[in-house]
Amino acid sequence: MWKQNLLLGAALVSANTMADVRYADAPVRSVEPIVETVSYVEPKERCWFEDVPVSTVSHSATTPLLGALIGGAIGNAVGHKKRNKQVGAVVGALIGGSIAADISREEGRHRVASSRRARREVCEVVDETSYRREVTGYLVTYEYAGQTYQSRMRKRPGDYVRVRVTVGPA
Repeated sequence: MWKQNLLLGAALVSANTMADVRYADAPVRSVEPIVETVSYVEPKERCWFEDVPVSTVSHSATTPLLGALIGGAIGNAVGHKKRNKQVGAVVGALIGGSIAADISREEGRHRVASSRRARREVCEVVDETSYRREVTGYLVTYEYAGQTYQSRMRKRPGDYVRVRVTVGPA
């Protein structure tokens, strides 16, 4: 039974406290903007041009074929008095083709190191921080019941601010 009385008393106190809340309009005496430096980070694209080497590798089969023909002719000439001169021609062609391929690769290597260059655009995204001075709120001085109060508010108030007044035992 005592628990029920306790709950009933707590409910009455809460109801009484809620009933003693009132609102009033207090005149505004001054408003000062609060100015702060605010930073903003914005992604920006930065682009520039770079010189890059141009590789000019030849994919022509002329040099290896020419080497194979010359090698085949030499192999045929060397083995002209032999019974198996076709074998000499084939071996000569293979060796000549291999030598010609090596020469072709060497020429290609020198061409890559040539002074020809091309311009290419390169871009990257970087974060750029900027700072601005902004009004972030207002310091409002108002008067109520002969007392002066200050409060920070997000928006600029008009001539009056609404205040909550709570009356209770001291």
